[in-house]
Amino acid sequence: MYTQIAAMCIFALSMSITPGPVNMVIVASGANHGLRKTLPFVSGAAIGFILLLIVLGLGLMQIVTTHPILLKYLAIAGSIFIIYLGYKIGTARPDISIEEDSCPSFKQGLLMQWLNPKAWIACIAGLSMFMDDKSLDPLLIFSILYFVICYLSLFMWAIMGSKVGLLLNTPRRIRFFNVSLGSLLSVCACYLLFDFLHAAI
Repeated sequence: MYTQIAAMCIFALSMSITPGPVNMVIVASGANHGLRKTLPFVSGAAIGFILLLIVLGLGLMQIVTTHPILLKYLAIAGSIFIIYLGYKIGTARPDISIEEDSCPSFKQGLLMQWLNPKAWIACIAGLSMFMDDKSLDPLLIFSILYFVICYLSLFMWAIMGSKVGLLLNTPRRIRFFNVSLGSLLSVCACYLLFDFLHAAI
């Protein structure tokens, strides 16, 4: 049992801490708005991922594996949404003080995970490794561990973003950072979509 818990923790950490669309939005938000204002998005993303994991574990995964075309549509919709967020970041006004309403929200974090191809891949891969047809205990343990690790990982990205924000003390630097990160986010979304669709063929 301890070996399985250790494996669950390693899997959750490797999937949560590695760069992806959600992490990039968190870094951008931390840099532009600070740690405190980024926490709602972090919370939404962590909760959204765990809800996706639980829903898939409770039966949606069977529907998805029976009808794989659904994943293609989700991957396309998710990539478009992530590219849109990249555009919003890249075109944000390079002001030293940025409006409150331009900060990514809890709802956006929640929605982004359900439209994030990386989140779907992580959930399906994790459930394939750790699910038990005879008991829901592994799903419960995996979900609790994943939530804690995911939240802490995303929180660390938010801290990193807020530290980067200390260097962004001119409109020109803010503009360069936003355009770079927004472009990188859009490229990441296109890569995830291509990789996802290529694997599904």
